[in-house]
Amino acid sequence: MHQLSDRINNMSTSQTLAMAAKTRELKAEGKDIIGLSLGEPDFNTPDFIKEAAIQAINDNYNSYTPVDGYVELKDAIINKFKRDNGLTYDRSQVVVSTGAKQSLANVAMVMLNPGDEVILPCPYWVSYAEIVKLAEGVPVEVPTSVESDFKMTPQQLEAAITPKTKMLWYSSPSNPSGMVYSKEELRALADVLVKHPDIVVVSDEIYEHINFVGDHASMAQFEDMYDRVVTVNGVSKAFAMTGWRIGYIGAPAEIARACNKMQGQITSGANCIAQRAVITALEAPVSKIQYMIDRFKSRRKLIIDLLSDIKGFTITEPEGAFYVFPDVSYFFGKTINGYEIKDATDFSMFLLEKALVATVTGDAFGSPNCIRLSYAASETEIEEAMKRIKNALSEA
Repeated sequence: MHQLSDRINNMSTSQTLAMAAKTRELKAEGKDIIGLSLGEPDFNTPDFIKEAAIQAINDNYNSYTPVDGYVELKDAIINKFKRDNGLTYDRSQVVVSTGAKQSLANVAMVMLNPGDEVILPCPYWVSYAEIVKLAEGVPVEVPTSVESDFKMTPQQLEAAITPKTKMLWYSSPSNPSGMVYSKEELRALADVLVKHPDIVVVSDEIYEHINFVGDHASMAQFEDMYDRVVTVNGVSKAFAMTGWRIGYIGAPAEIARACNKMQGQITSGANCIAQRAVITALEAPVSKIQYMIDRFKSRRKLIIDLLSDIKGFTITEPEGAFYVFPDVSYFFGKTINGYEIKDATDFSMFLLEKALVATVTGDAFGSPNCIRLSYAASETEIEEAMKRIKNALSEA
């Protein structure tokens, strides 16, 4: 047996990916599983983006790309930040990576020293804590609940800050809760942070365009926070380009240069064809993808209406992304169909085995009373999934 590193032995497996793998395994066995676990749009990449990729192939783009991205793509990102977010970056502040997950990992690796603390409002995206720990930082979880719409208050933020606090990471719209911080709510958090000038903020805005409540707000919009915020984004969610693996940051130039240096020793530049396609995606008006956003909004209403008809689910209406994150603690301590439910993980496995519906336990996101259901699925699948869940819970 080879002795693996403590680094990998101490790392948790991504529970979203683990559930997706379990779902594929059960489907291969012939079981009719409805997958509501993976954070992936069920739409095809728009044709105008695919055509740009085909053109790039025909134009013989096949060489290594600059580590931090093609200049033309960086310019498209700069224009997108200005158009959609009112943020002004230059080329030295933009780094293109192989997915927003690599963008986050780059930032963690270049910013954190052993013992540095990173505040994570719960629920947080499943990989945040593991990325922080991989960089030898310490995740500091700040609990929220369905009653607070899963939003961290300024008072909670202030209480979580210690002399070891180095960073704050959050997503808005949120994966997994779907909540969206308003400009006023971000300003209230910023008012706390201005008293602690050494704290750097990572604002994950990957679901920016899948927003059902109005204008998207960015922490970097505030002049007194701009030099302390790393804005993370990408094309996976809004453009249905998960497999194309392109993410990017707008950041203080010093942090961007460090991420460029880190990436140069790990993966170098992102895929050349994908980068050329993303130029076209970002240069297009948001109206080109509005049809997907509209469908997500109608599916949100459908799944909330159906879940509201099932006793035991406590729901707050998600304001963005394509997830609903109900509190299911009502079922804890119950035995249903001979299956003992001790926690959210048990409940999620119960739904997989008894209802043949794949979800993700809230434990993966730092919120142990909840589960995450993705409504990036067809209306037919959502209706059937809710029917199965209701039937499986009929004894509860």
